[in-house]
Amino acid sequence: MTDRTACRTPADGRDGVTNIPTWKFEALRTAILTVLAQGECGFGDLRDKAKREISASDLAKLGSFGWHFTTVKLELEVRREIERLDRKGPQMLRLSAL
Repeated sequence: MTDRTACRTPADGRDGVTNIPTWKFEALRTAILTVLAQGECGFGDLRDKAKREISASDLAKLGSFGWHFTTVKLELEVRREIERLDRKGPQMLRLSAL
């Protein structure tokens, strides 16, 4: 059996949990945190840059990159490892100041 990591969403009124294989979670978590360590980033740019941080072999096994990326990003917001900037316009993210 494959280890799985529970991923939640920070949205009010949504309490569902999605369980994804832990290796997928860790690969995306590492990629997202690596990109945001360089400074704040817009959602689209973060997705594109994070994709380049993942090996071709892992990308081939990952399945839908966009779906997994968003799922992990939301869990990182719940964990307060990353945060959205409170501003108008496209979603901007950064490492949490906590």
